[in-house]
Amino acid sequence: MNKREIATTVQTIRCAIYTRKSTEEGLDQEFNSLDAQRQSAEAFIASQQHEGWVINPEMYDDGGFSGGNIERPALKRLMEDIEAGKIDCVVVYKVDRLSRSLLDFTKVMETFDKYGVSFVSVTQQFNTTHSMGRLTLNILLSFAQFEREIIGERIRDKIAGQRRRGQWCGGYPVLGYDVDRSERTPKLVVNAEEATKVRRIFLLYLELQSLTPVSDAVAERKWMNKLWTTKKGLAKGGRPFDKCSIHALLTNPIYIGKIKHKEQLFNGRHEAIVDEAIFDQVQMQLRANNLTRGSRLPSKYGGLLKGLIRCPQCNVAMVHTSTKKKSIAYRYYTCVRAIKRGRNSCEHPSLPAGEIEEAVVDQVRAIAGDDGLRDEIIRQADEASRRRKEEFETQRMQLTRQLARDHGEVRNLVLLEHGNSSTTARIADLQQRIESAERSLAGVHRQIAEAEKQDMSADFITEAFSDFDRVWDALNMREKAQLLGLLVAKVEFDQTESTIEISFHSSGIASLEALQQEEVTA
Repeated sequence: MNKREIATTVQTIRCAIYTRKSTEEGLDQEFNSLDAQRQSAEAFIASQQHEGWVINPEMYDDGGFSGGNIERPALKRLMEDIEAGKIDCVVVYKVDRLSRSLLDFTKVMETFDKYGVSFVSVTQQFNTTHSMGRLTLNILLSFAQFEREIIGERIRDKIAGQRRRGQWCGGYPVLGYDVDRSERTPKLVVNAEEATKVRRIFLLYLELQSLTPVSDAVAERKWMNKLWTTKKGLAKGGRPFDKCSIHALLTNPIYIGKIKHKEQLFNGRHEAIVDEAIFDQVQMQLRANNLTRGSRLPSKYGGLLKGLIRCPQCNVAMVHTSTKKKSIAYRYYTCVRAIKRGRNSCEHPSLPAGEIEEAVVDQVRAIAGDDGLRDEIIRQADEASRRRKEEFETQRMQLTRQLARDHGEVRNLVLLEHGNSSTTARIADLQQRIESAERSLAGVHRQIAEAEKQDMSADFITEAFSDFDRVWDALNMREKAQLLGLLVAKVEFDQTESTIEISFHSSGIASLEALQQEEVTA
């Protein structure tokens, strides 16, 4: 019997090493955590050379990615290479480097099983090709997920405690504030130039009463969202405003000095830049627009006072409604509270639209010859002028504070400067910001001086309304509604007393006079 020579061949097992670190801290070091994980995995694979194990040269390193999900670039590349048949075994330093979620890990292991790929943990000494290894893996992974959930609970509790104390807890900074990191706990400080834009956006919404025209007005001014620089020096934000970002700005309580946690508001440690009364008016208008779908212009059935008329008893908006009987349309202004809770919830749930519109237009027309109405308009204009001057004074004060802070930081940096490039760059940025703030401060001083000259007189109002009928008759329904929106801020009709109270926009009087001049020129 001849001897047969039996040649045995060892199958090559291509091993991919996967490493992960949750934060980017320390990754810039010459030898970091990812390097340490890879070194341990390489040593383990070298010890299995007799089994045919070889290292796949491709690097699968995820630095700065959480193990709570599988949205990681290196892990995605690893899974693609597995599906392409390039890998036979995945080696990690520890199980939680691959995933801390039991559900995610199960999905990953299903892919491994589908393509015949085994999984090895260097420090926990198991291989998923064996049943005992699978049992050990599931036990270890359960503890890893438990640890992750405990850490998450601690972080959430810490954030909740900080917000209850009014501290800013990080995240993207918002327009109107800068982040002061000079102390151990970062805090928000007012950026006076941006704060002016924020206040103007709030006032624009109260004036235009809809998100779309506000978004258009902001786009015309070429205002952008908050632009800031990360710790790494990368520029973030600075995108144009749209309806969603305008809405987010208008509903953010941070602007009235509050910090929100879930549904609760706490007094913040930062300075407010928007008056709380104005903020509340904006929220009320947003809620009213949500019910009326934000449209203030009339429909084909009319509605000159849409968005202007309010129920004084319920302090809510009244919306334009209509019904048809025998081809005749009947129009009403109905209290929003009556619509939501039933007509019994309001003593006077609806008003005849035609009569109330005519009464309002008559009262607007009568301004020119009624001393009492003219005095009321002048009083409202004086009140608006006072608020405007207060806003300018607030801007002046905030700009002065910002300049003091920036000059102080420049002095400190100059004392510490030793040729450090980052310090030099910071000084240059501060100098630019100081120059911009000084220009803004000069502009505020000019606006304060101009505001003193814009007091409205009875003669000015009389002249503006001298030819109201001719202008009014030349307009179509849509233009009439727009003109009333310019002139009138709010209409309140008290059915009990049968009285109408109209609040006027002082700027609207000037708009009417300009319109009359255009008619004359034409």
